[in-house]
Amino acid sequence: MRIETNTNSSFPSQVVSDEEKASLDYGIQVGRAIEGEWFQEGRSGNRYAQAYSNFHQLRLYARGEQSIAKYKDEMSINGDLSYLNLDWKPVNVISKFVDIVVNGMSDKGYEISTVAQDPYSTQEKSKYSQALLRDINSRQLLTEFKELGIDLFNTTNPEALPASKEELDLYMQMNFKQQVEIAEEEVINNVLAKNKYEETKRRLAYDLTVLGIGACKTHFNKTEGITIDYVDPSYIVYSYTEDPNFEDIYYVGEVKSITIPELKKQYPDIPEEELLRIQQMPGNSQYITGWGNYDENTVQVMYFEYKTYHNQVFKIKKTDQGLEKALIKNDGFNPPPSDNFDVVTRTIEVLYTGAKVLGNNYMLEWKLAENMTRPYADTTKVKMNYCISAPRIYKGRIESLVSKITGFADMIQLTHLKLQQVMSRLVPDGVFLDMDGLAEVDLGNGTNYNPAEALNMYFQTGSIVGRSLTQEGGMNAGKVPVSELTSSSGQAKIQSLIGTYQYYLQMIRDVTGLNEARDGSMPNKDSLVGLQKLAANASNVATRHLVDSLLYIGLRTCENISLKTADIIKHPLNKNALMNSISTFNTRTLEELMNLQIHDFGIYLELEPEEEEKAKLEQNVQVALKSGAIALSDAIDVREINNIKLANQYLKLRQSQKLQREQEASQQNIQAQAQANAQASEAAAMAEVQKQQALTQEKVSIEQAKSQFEIQRMQNEAQIKRELMAEEFNYQMELAKVRAGVEADREKEIEDRKDQRTRIQGTQQSEMIDQRKNDLLPINFESDGNDDLSGFDLGSLGPK
Repeated sequence: MRIETNTNSSFPSQVVSDEEKASLDYGIQVGRAIEGEWFQEGRSGNRYAQAYSNFHQLRLYARGEQSIAKYKDEMSINGDLSYLNLDWKPVNVISKFVDIVVNGMSDKGYEISTVAQDPYSTQEKSKYSQALLRDINSRQLLTEFKELGIDLFNTTNPEALPASKEELDLYMQMNFKQQVEIAEEEVINNVLAKNKYEETKRRLAYDLTVLGIGACKTHFNKTEGITIDYVDPSYIVYSYTEDPNFEDIYYVGEVKSITIPELKKQYPDIPEEELLRIQQMPGNSQYITGWGNYDENTVQVMYFEYKTYHNQVFKIKKTDQGLEKALIKNDGFNPPPSDNFDVVTRTIEVLYTGAKVLGNNYMLEWKLAENMTRPYADTTKVKMNYCISAPRIYKGRIESLVSKITGFADMIQLTHLKLQQVMSRLVPDGVFLDMDGLAEVDLGNGTNYNPAEALNMYFQTGSIVGRSLTQEGGMNAGKVPVSELTSSSGQAKIQSLIGTYQYYLQMIRDVTGLNEARDGSMPNKDSLVGLQKLAANASNVATRHLVDSLLYIGLRTCENISLKTADIIKHPLNKNALMNSISTFNTRTLEELMNLQIHDFGIYLELEPEEEEKAKLEQNVQVALKSGAIALSDAIDVREINNIKLANQYLKLRQSQKLQREQEASQQNIQAQAQANAQASEAAAMAEVQKQQALTQEKVSIEQAKSQFEIQRMQNEAQIKRELMAEEFNYQMELAKVRAGVEADREKEIEDRKDQRTRIQGTQQSEMIDQRKNDLLPINFESDGNDDLSGFDLGSLGPK
């Protein structure tokens, strides 16, 4: 097959049929074009070798292991280093700044949040929100129904219902999560954890800082499921772009050095003679990854993706029943117009994957990519499996934090070497001896005052013996025979070199934005804490673009995982592989994932707030706590919210709720106090009434007791009087009987006498007897003073 090429490049023409694009010859032409752009010598040299060499040098500088050849060239004279005895080991200055940035980026935590954006999920969310709003508006009525045993609430926890529509909006943002969203987050987190993405993220942060570019690849295979692989930027090939996120590239790939057994394992259909030819080809050593690690069993293979387009053709056939049926046709289908069917076409982007042995025309693989990542919103688009970001790319040239300071690191190293050289040439302080002065000195004890004695005396005691006059009596010019020699010529050079060293170190800080407040190397004791924080925050702003690039790669990776999950579930043959790769999930999650194809997700990274934002939020919390606007439990809940905006909204909500609760409690206290006062007054009145009733009852009881006692006394008194009257009556009767007997006896005696006188007196005595009878008084039977019944009411003795 003859493959037409683009006249402006070595790539084959894309305006060809889908069948031609799928041919192996077309793939070979694409592989040759990529290899020609990156590995053939051109006007600017080998592009791949230049990129690798540049990245390799930057990594050496970041490790403090850069080549010392340039420093030797600077210090040598015509290449002669015989007079220099220096420590050529590079000063590791850059690594500290790299570690500060990389560790700060790695510590930047975030949580993955998915939001279902498809119409079905949006409708379900709206229904739930409206149901909660109905519960809010009918809370009192629904509560009364629930007390009767009829639960009509749409939530299992009616006490947690918001109080108003404004609170409902915050509630939906913080607490509402659909099951499919939870399932999607579990899938993404599981894939990231299984692939140890935290380690990959640290490597990406290091590459972005040192090289200015970071890359990783999301892939799916039936054995391992979804994989996330770190990609070394030194081995990447890609089409020309000026986009920092490489969104407009149409091919991308990487070079891998694999062994012959591994190559045979990946592609078992390679003939043995072709495998031997690949191993023995002479050009293989030109593409060695890393240079210097060549092995006869190693083969350099370029794996790449190529983006092109396909024409989808559908034949819309009309049936006899008036229905329409769509049939897929190839892009060459172009029948004449017919009333029985219509032809509908559309253009979609596709990816081809290829693998080519460098230096050889043999293509290991060329096929239409499986499980292509397509956004739900536009299924005609396709995304590369590679996630690449270079925040400071311009005209294809990549700038990094380390590349901006390598020149200053070289000057620091030269300054360090010069400092060693100056220090090696420093002359120690010495002593000058005036021999003529010593000759004039006579100690007077017979000993010789020689130079050795003078030096010993000087170094041990600090004293010196001399003479102001010579033996001839003249002035002695050497009266101080020992004088100290100081060598100060090197000190000024050392101070100058130290100043130069500090200058270039400060230049590194100025260029990178990593000031002393960022690394804490020289905190000023006189500076306020707020100023230190402002300086550290300014340094963080200077490297914000690196953090944004790292977050972009993470976000794109999560999106690829989400889209690949949806695409794989659509294919029944790959569904089991996916279920095996996420077998740690429960059955409910897997059931939700089965419906994933109808959902479209927005992936968001909820970043942990900055220290400055945390400080402001904590300040608000402390003010609210001190004023009593919130409780301690509310402060704990606020601190656990990573979204500062939501945290502040929640803080205001809890503050207003607490104020409302306090007002309601105050009203309830006032009502309770008034009710208590009324109850107290009523209780006091009732107590007074009860007291009066008790007093009245007591008085009545006392009067009744008195009456009963009086009645009993009167009854007893009447009884006693009756007994006395009866006794008195008996006594009177006895007395009357006695009197009657006496009277009878007397009358009898009188009668006897009368009888005697009767005889004497006759009628006169009879008249006298009648007169006595008429003059006799009646007998009184009443007792004198013992029959008084005054105050005795005989009515109480009547019948009851």
